[in-house]
Amino acid sequence: FGFELMMAPYTIAHMKLSMTLKETGVDELSDRLGVYLTNTLEEGVPLQPGLFNFGLSAAVSEESHLAAKVKSDHPVMVVIGNPPYSGESSNKTPFAQSLVEKYKYEPGGFIKLQERNPKWINDDYVKFLAFAENLILHNQEGVLAMITNHAYLDNPTFRGLRWHLAKTFDKIFVLDLHGNTKKKEEAPDGSKDENIFDIMQGVAIILAVKNRKHNIIAEVFYSDLFGGREKKFSELNIGLIDYQKIILDPKMFYFVNKNMAGKSDYELGVYISELFSLNSVGVVTAADSILISDNKQELVRNINKARSNPKNGKIYDRLLKQVIDESFIRPISYRPFDEQFIYYDTQVVERSREKVMRNYILGNNIGLVFKRGGVEEKSPPIFAVKNISESRAWSRPGMQGIEFNAPLYIFDSDGKRSINFRPKAVELLIQNLIEEPSPEVIIDYIYGALHSPSYREKYKEFLKIDFPRIPIPTQQEFDRLAPLGRELRELHLMQSPIIDEYQTTFPIAGDCKVEKLSYSEGKVWINKTQYFGNVPELAWNFYIGGYQPAQKWLKDRKGRQLSDADLVHYQRIIKILLETDRLMKEIG
Repeated sequence: FGFELMMAPYTIAHMKLSMTLKETGVDELSDRLGVYLTNTLEEGVPLQPGLFNFGLSAAVSEESHLAAKVKSDHPVMVVIGNPPYSGESSNKTPFAQSLVEKYKYEPGGFIKLQERNPKWINDDYVKFLAFAENLILHNQEGVLAMITNHAYLDNPTFRGLRWHLAKTFDKIFVLDLHGNTKKKEEAPDGSKDENIFDIMQGVAIILAVKNRKHNIIAEVFYSDLFGGREKKFSELNIGLIDYQKIILDPKMFYFVNKNMAGKSDYELGVYISELFSLNSVGVVTAADSILISDNKQELVRNINKARSNPKNGKIYDRLLKQVIDESFIRPISYRPFDEQFIYYDTQVVERSREKVMRNYILGNNIGLVFKRGGVEEKSPPIFAVKNISESRAWSRPGMQGIEFNAPLYIFDSDGKRSINFRPKAVELLIQNLIEEPSPEVIIDYIYGALHSPSYREKYKEFLKIDFPRIPIPTQQEFDRLAPLGRELRELHLMQSPIIDEYQTTFPIAGDCKVEKLSYSEGKVWINKTQYFGNVPELAWNFYIGGYQPAQKWLKDRKGRQLSDADLVHYQRIIKILLETDRLMKEIG
């Protein structure tokens, strides 16, 4: 009975398709449409029917068998789809993983991709692109048409993918539909940019055509659409998209338009990642709610509570195996101006990055936090820390990549310290100086130079895609910027006495509970009756890394009662943000 009901719509569809095809010259159509239910990322090896397959099981087995036969034996000329986007891929079979290995090489295909962690290439949508490319390569002609995550268009990690697609196809058309709320994308005119789907990840359409058998690099054409969802749908329906040909960068093969003016000047600078002998990404606990707190006593309570609950999984097992020792409690830079405490037992923390982070425990230190590409355009590409740092201490989720921490000093087990600079890199950086400055003053120059608004504007395209380069200064530039950089560094480490000269107020008595946050006319309301007064809008909206600290710090304390120390701390944050803006304008 069920089978007959399932067949009825199939028969109607078959009749309609037969009529349509006959109108185009097709005389006969087989009883079975060539449409099969299958997992695309399964290997195309025909399966043998099982001995006990019957009913639904037999139907599924037959579908899989026929689909595998198509993958293995038939020429496929067109591949169309909207594959899943999943950074943590669920398709981890050897076959699925092998599909993207070809993208894990530098452009040219000979040198392994020089990336510490190319995991984003394992995303499901990338595997679908690779599968489609393989089919068309096998056939030596065809069309690929997909709507996917748009991250591969300019993310440095995908340069091998872009080169491979450009090598395979003759023409590639890319339409970036943007809509990335993780990146807080806006239309060029400042209006809201919406995704065409109900997702946070921006998307793009790719149409790639292969019709020649000799290897040449494809012509790549690019266009994009910003604005509201309905506006995008309307323009897509009209179909009058104005594509512009891209001159492919021979190193990165971007599939978007990039303003490369000033590239030669920029590349004269020193990569910040190459200046430091030792650096790593930040700490990942995999259990922040248990292992991190802004209160030591609460942290100990959370840990003991977690040890009594097997539902806590891996962290429960790790805690049970260790003797809880409060000497493992250390300060951690958790978010901008939000120093908390971590239970830093390297046998418990998921990714402790001990080789780097131990240098904040063995002696007094300062360090720089930076990242590769994907920086927030409204913020300088660098931050200062004096503690262990969490992996998102400065860059919010949704920003490309994870931030790196580079301590100024490296300590051995006896507490003896050495400078964490590569000699050749620092020699290049200070080549124009009369005398060699101290390591701290070099750090201050770097901090001042990378906080320059004109530097950020001039080189913004390069800052989006790679580690910052430090400009090589003249003596005059160094002497001007280093003191300003020191002021900024001391502000951001909350070590400057000026942070207590705040002009904000907290005039209304009450329970100081953070309930509903709002900002209006210089007041930051934390509940119906209490507010911080004299807070300029500039400070309320100011960015440090990926965060707006004046908002983020309070949001993270929603539902809590602020102590007297908290009230002072928040007003210090406002002062720091205003002083940061003043100093950046002075740097120019």
